[in-house]
Amino acid sequence: MVTKCVAILSAKDIDEEILLVLAGPGAAVVLRGGAGGVTGYWPRVWAVRGLLYAWDESAVAAVVGAVKDESWRVREMCAKVVARHRVDEALEVMTDLTNDPVQRVRRAAHRALVRLVEVDT
Repeated sequence: MVTKCVAILSAKDIDEEILLVLAGPGAAVVLRGGAGGVTGYWPRVWAVRGLLYAWDESAVAAVVGAVKDESWRVREMCAKVVARHRVDEALEVMTDLTNDPVQRVRRAAHRALVRLVEVDT
């Protein structure tokens, strides 16, 4: 699953079956070409969201790279993944995201930063 999500983020492979798994019935519209189709932002959002639940360190570079995505929804979801999995390599890009033009992205980046600097007790 992680490999498939990374492939979607890297625009290398859009596996239609994986999109159905990730998004459920909502993927049907995208697979028919609606809402931007498979090259729109929804597959990338779903791929990053998939990484919330299926995680491996091999996804770090893809998540850090996707922080610069043109879609605010992708950027916000990347911040959520960084927070959940404490992706230390994303510290600098999360700091940059605190200046994002979209408030939801800024808030998610702030939460990620708090999570990255938390001390385990």
